[in-house]
Amino acid sequence: MNRRMRHRPADGRMQGMIESLSMRMLPLFALLTLLCMTPVTPAGAAPNQAAAASATESGMNSAAVMEQFAGDDEVAPERRIETKRKHQILFMMGISLLVLLFMTGSLGVAMVAFDKDVFVPHMIFAGLSLTLAAAHAATSIAWFWPY
Repeated sequence: MNRRMRHRPADGRMQGMIESLSMRMLPLFALLTLLCMTPVTPAGAAPNQAAAASATESGMNSAAVMEQFAGDDEVAPERRIETKRKHQILFMMGISLLVLLFMTGSLGVAMVAFDKDVFVPHMIFAGLSLTLAAAHAATSIAWFWPY
């Protein structure tokens, strides 16, 4: 009989293994989430809130906004990110993506080869992998296009 067609009764041991696996993956998921959500601003840089507040209070009209976009493409020095820092950020995103892809693949192999019931965690890791891959691609294109 095909392995997928077999019906196994849900016993306490299987449920315990699933809960154990979920509890082991929870710290890894929390660590990856924390790593991906850390701010990217330098330690000495503080946002200029006074300038932002005065710009919104002055009631800029659409012509003034268009002048800003049509003007100089140079980024303000305090907002400029060095190329080395950009590479570090993309490297950390890439490492996180590789870990997520490894976990997704491991859960997929566990489902197929070992008949484990880990479909939901597999799909969660697959969704996170896809999201991080899209963010990594968009960030690298925005920062380094056209080289």
